[in-house]
Amino acid sequence: MEIKAKKIWFDDSRIFAELNDGRMIGMPLTWFPRLEHATEQQRNNYELWNDGAWIHWEELDEDLSAEGFLSFSKGPIYKTA
Repeated sequence: MEIKAKKIWFDDSRIFAELNDGRMIGMPLTWFPRLEHATEQQRNNYELWNDGAWIHWEELDEDLSAEGFLSFSKGPIYKTA
């Protein structure tokens, strides 16, 4: 089954997606600076493309794949001396 988003929503610090297999996934907005710095109106002005396979924010020039909600991970940040 291809993973698709049914619904996207936000709280003050996270983006959430309800997927077509029933899972609800949330990730920190800090991982997506364009979304983090957007207004509530801009965040909520998205389109589901390809029946929800992609989430697109025209005004913000931001695209996320529904599949990416399952595999995206912001790895550890290492500082070198």
